[in-house]
Amino acid sequence: MNDKELRQFVLDELEYEPSIDSANIGVTAEHGVITLSGHVADYAQKVAAERAAWRVKGVKAIAQEIEVRLSFDKKQNDDEIAQRILNILAWNTVVPKDAIKVKVSEGWVTLTGQVHWHYQREAAAAEVRKLTGVKGVINDVKLAPAAQIGDVKRRIQDALKRYAEIEAKGIRVEIKDGSTVRIEGQVDNWDERQAVERAAWSAPGVRIVEDHLTIG
Repeated sequence: MNDKELRQFVLDELEYEPSIDSANIGVTAEHGVITLSGHVADYAQKVAAERAAWRVKGVKAIAQEIEVRLSFDKKQNDDEIAQRILNILAWNTVVPKDAIKVKVSEGWVTLTGQVHWHYQREAAAAEVRKLTGVKGVINDVKLAPAAQIGDVKRRIQDALKRYAEIEAKGIRVEIKDGSTVRIEGQVDNWDERQAVERAAWSAPGVRIVEDHLTIG
């Protein structure tokens, strides 16, 4: 596939995605690297646009340059956004109570604190992305070390074997400092790469995942 075809496929995928108003999104392609530019009305659309681009076979990397331009009636004060975030996190049964601290500056949200699992960290950010008035999210929530981390490598390898579409034997896993996981190997597409990452993050005690997978 050449860059012209790849660009058109990404444009088609953006137009096909119902959660995105793609009228003001620009796309360029160069050697498999996609640059997304332009502007959207909220942060959720910016995230959705990047995910849509990754779904296109042949995309190797993405430069995300889309701006969030809120309409006047959607603009909110930072203290109002912060209070709404605290409220929505308090109602979320996945995120531990009072574990996340929130800072908002000109619509940009920074999340800090500590949780035990990666999915709790991601759940907090996902809730924030939905809110009107949010221009971006910086997720600085840390993962607390688990009590048992000696079996991390075995758990990851077992999880990979459960993914039928992935040849687990082709994925190499290293554990560094008891909590940093380095994964190497080759997968066929972005979905498989994400599946491997999920398997790595699902093991207790994992605080950092170094993804060195390549898409073939």
